[in-house]
Amino acid sequence: MQTLELDELDRRILSILQADSSVSNLDLAQKALASASTCLRRVRRLKEAGLIEREVAILDFSKIGPSVTAVIEVSLDRQTAEDYDTFEAYVCAEPAVTQCYRVSPGPDFIVVVELLDMRSYDEFARRLFTQSSNVRNVRTFFSMRRAKFEAGPPVATLIDSPTR
Repeated sequence: MQTLELDELDRRILSILQADSSVSNLDLAQKALASASTCLRRVRRLKEAGLIEREVAILDFSKIGPSVTAVIEVSLDRQTAEDYDTFEAYVCAEPAVTQCYRVSPGPDFIVVVELLDMRSYDEFARRLFTQSSNVRNVRTFFSMRRAKFEAGPPVATLIDSPTR
């Protein structure tokens, strides 16, 4: 996989878009200290290279109504590459799953879900974890309060040099 070379302007653009991807190109140009045409060209390049995967809206579910955020550790019985891929596809197909990570060491997966209530969680867990014959252990943590949520770490923490 080829890495994309990023300069300081690319980093500024990415930081601005990561904080608010709805910013207009003119505002982006002002904040990034570049021309609008340069910003448009750079953003297009970053999208084409796959660095900007997509743009999303981060919702505050508490403003819609009650919700439950569950962070779930899942360990599998069989741990072949095919078993990992099968479970991952199975879980990621669920609309309530907002994040899924294959992790090591410890459990095999960390899954984050957003559900309406505990009854919804119970139905979700029964459907996904008890019907799968390959799930060995499930441990769930329920969020009491969301103190912070970002779509990703600040660009500067991941990109430390222009030629990384």
